[in-house]
Amino acid sequence: MNPDVIPDEVPLAEGASPAMAQWFALKARHPDALLFFRMGDFYELFFADAEAAAAALDISLTARGRHRGEPIAMCGVPVHAAQAYLARLIRRGFRVAVAEQTEPARKPGPGVPKGPLSRDIVRLVTAGTLTEDELLEPGRPSLLLALAEGPARRGATRFAAPIGAAWIDVSTGLFETVSLAGPGALAELLGRLDPAEILSPEGMALGDFESRRGPSQIPPPAPAAARARLAEPFGAASLDAFGTFSDEEAMAGLVVLDYVRDSQAGQLPRLSRPSSQGNGEAGEAGRLGLDPATRASLELLRSRDGSTEHSLFACVSHTVTAPGSRMLASWIAGPITDLGRIVARQDAWSFLAGEQPCSALLRLALRGAPDIARALGRLSVGRGQPRDLGALRDGLFAAREAASVLDQPVHSLATLPVLLSRARICLDAAQALEQRLDQALAADLPARLDDGGAIAAGFDGELDAERALRDDSRRVIAALQMQYAQRFGVASLKIRHHAQLGYVIEVPVSAAAQMKTHGSVVLRQGTASSARFSTDELADLDRRIGEAAERTARRERLVFASLVAEALAQPDLPAIAEALALLDVAQSCATLAATGRWCRPTLSDDAAFCLTAARHPVVEAALTRPGRASAENRFTPNACDLSPDRRMMLLTGPNMAGKSTFLRQTALAVILAQAGLPLPADAARIGLVDRLFSRVGASDDLARGRSTFMVEMIETAAILNLAGPRSLVVVDEIGRGTSTLDGLAIAWAVLESLHGAQRCRTIFATHFHELGELAETLPGLSPHTMSVREWKGQVVFRHEVVKGVAGRSWGVHVARLAGVPEPVVRRAGRLLASLEKTRAASKPPLPLFAAAGSAVPGRDAEPDTETSTFDPSEIAALRIAMDAIEPDQLTPREALDALYRLKSIFAASHDVAVASSVDTLF
Repeated sequence: MNPDVIPDEVPLAEGASPAMAQWFALKARHPDALLFFRMGDFYELFFADAEAAAAALDISLTARGRHRGEPIAMCGVPVHAAQAYLARLIRRGFRVAVAEQTEPARKPGPGVPKGPLSRDIVRLVTAGTLTEDELLEPGRPSLLLALAEGPARRGATRFAAPIGAAWIDVSTGLFETVSLAGPGALAELLGRLDPAEILSPEGMALGDFESRRGPSQIPPPAPAAARARLAEPFGAASLDAFGTFSDEEAMAGLVVLDYVRDSQAGQLPRLSRPSSQGNGEAGEAGRLGLDPATRASLELLRSRDGSTEHSLFACVSHTVTAPGSRMLASWIAGPITDLGRIVARQDAWSFLAGEQPCSALLRLALRGAPDIARALGRLSVGRGQPRDLGALRDGLFAAREAASVLDQPVHSLATLPVLLSRARICLDAAQALEQRLDQALAADLPARLDDGGAIAAGFDGELDAERALRDDSRRVIAALQMQYAQRFGVASLKIRHHAQLGYVIEVPVSAAAQMKTHGSVVLRQGTASSARFSTDELADLDRRIGEAAERTARRERLVFASLVAEALAQPDLPAIAEALALLDVAQSCATLAATGRWCRPTLSDDAAFCLTAARHPVVEAALTRPGRASAENRFTPNACDLSPDRRMMLLTGPNMAGKSTFLRQTALAVILAQAGLPLPADAARIGLVDRLFSRVGASDDLARGRSTFMVEMIETAAILNLAGPRSLVVVDEIGRGTSTLDGLAIAWAVLESLHGAQRCRTIFATHFHELGELAETLPGLSPHTMSVREWKGQVVFRHEVVKGVAGRSWGVHVARLAGVPEPVVRRAGRLLASLEKTRAASKPPLPLFAAAGSAVPGRDAEPDTETSTFDPSEIAALRIAMDAIEPDQLTPREALDALYRLKSIFAASHDVAVASSVDTLF
């Protein structure tokens, strides 16, 4: 996570005070974490912890006492505001161990032991073990991922050994595992899950997720022992009771389970039974393969700046609940390849899209549904508060409302699509618990149980009695005062509370003698104007009133704990939470489909691929934002046909014309379709894609010593090694990062390989217009270009994809649009015209290079050389001519003659160089 923020060295504990001795003992258990040490109403931090926390939180650093002759650095945060400070520390990469007082404050008196109150670590707060709403993002899961290397299989190298992965969301109880074939599949899994914290062997590379690596873990036991220990917490004798798990999955599952148990001070939260996602040879079985570069290129859940504003998720989400938002995000992050599951998702939202009144009512019912799963997570680890039980109550009410919407007379379980029917069945499962919570909980719940008032009046008689004594003390005192005044015959008698004496009878001095005649009263104190007395009855009332608040709080905690136990014993709550999330996603898709031209794509098991009037959802959403919508900003849709006989599109045309948008919108169409979501197009037919590759936009990786061109080549290598006939590849400007001839050669060879070897559906965008001539020799290649119109000296980009090959790139015009100074633009235009004339005169006919396997004999053995434009004799001639010129002594006529001489020497040399370059190509 952030191992360098806390120094490894802790001062020696020798000579510490009793309280600091406790601190040293607890710190030794988690030396790599900050220790929140409870001292009264504050969590205090000491030594290096205090220095690191004060800097991270921007709070005062002070000192408390001395240790070994040196001041002890100290800072602190109030207990009531600790969550806000914890959130800031976790975001900065810290881990925090929380040490609480485990015994109540002692009242002074004889026999009371001296010394500090006992303390213990009750929780280890890390990025992957959060449960509080204040520390979590509502619409984003918080996953803790563990990795373990499995036993090497016969003939496999260490790097080919399978990797077991297991992840838990402590906040919701999710527990899943998968077996991965190797590092490539691991990179895809990391991109899909985006875990908050990763537990992995030290030698295992995590790539872009290295900063999320957690502390080193004890290696898991042998597979057999791991299986037994993993099954034990779930009450099963064997892990096989939950499905088929590989050895590496079992080992990773035990690592993550032990870490969660340790973080919760030995207590496990409520977890679902482990569920294996299968074994994938190239990736995760049943999921569309998406490597990290593709995810970054498409900005599925977050844009490149880390925000969600311009992501695919943001523009398609119409969810109204946090669980629904998380489920929709998981669908987008992990599209599937199971046609049956995709169609089931489509059927669910298509049904609601056709029943708009039902969809609107369902949206209204779900709008008030709290996060049942996360409330359960907090309750299961003892950190639940009254509002968490209230979330269960209100969530069950929302489930009942949603059920009534689906139960309208026009619907039945038989007519509802499969997913909606299953969800409807789950919604009725906990009606008794809803009634119980509705009776037990107050309408207006406090934030903390200690604030009181969580349990409704009338639910528990004993609690009501304690509350009456606590709340009605004034009435009780007033009644007793009247009774005493009549009994003792002193009309001016008052019962007052004294700080030291408690409740006492107070009478004027003149009535003191009369009071002393009654044997039931005892003089407690006399003053110049009054006398104070007590009775056994009043002393008992004083004690009971003083204890009433404590007894009330104790009884309320007992009733609350009983309700929590009832809720945790209800096995159907996770299924209800899942059903509500599914209904939210379904209505979100139905709402999206009703907002414009969004279609239900047709998916198949063949190689079909045809999009009609497809659009880029994020760009279109940006163009239609309030204040920007206009006829000029209207998005231009485009068709895309990659049918088997034209499976490769060669796309040419200028920058700014919409090539990148077209590439990305085609890739996003596959993401949305295989996530089971609506598509921004008039119609779409897509044969299932097994792997998607998107390389759009240049970037470098300087931290790893990779230039832009190296990154491009690494990503190209991944495509050529992993793509197959069922893949979709969209690439832009392969070969742009090197010289023109090198780039053209690489682009040409890659294009031929994708066409002949990988045989995948491809959109190949390029500025190498010469490649268009390959359509004559590559039967599956279909040249297309971006439509451009020149009008009165200005370039008009029409953003339309049409058949053909671009005749020019319009780069100079784009430079003018970008604001390049006009003299530079005019100079570039003249140079371009000159270069185009030269190239037209000297350009050899295609093919420039021999096709694969038909190289000119003997050329492969010759190293590539860079040829000089001038040979030595020509350089000498130029130098002689230059040396003969004295610029300050030349007349205008002589200067012009000298210029002509130099130009003639240069022209002769250039003609020789061009001829030589053409010769070397063949």
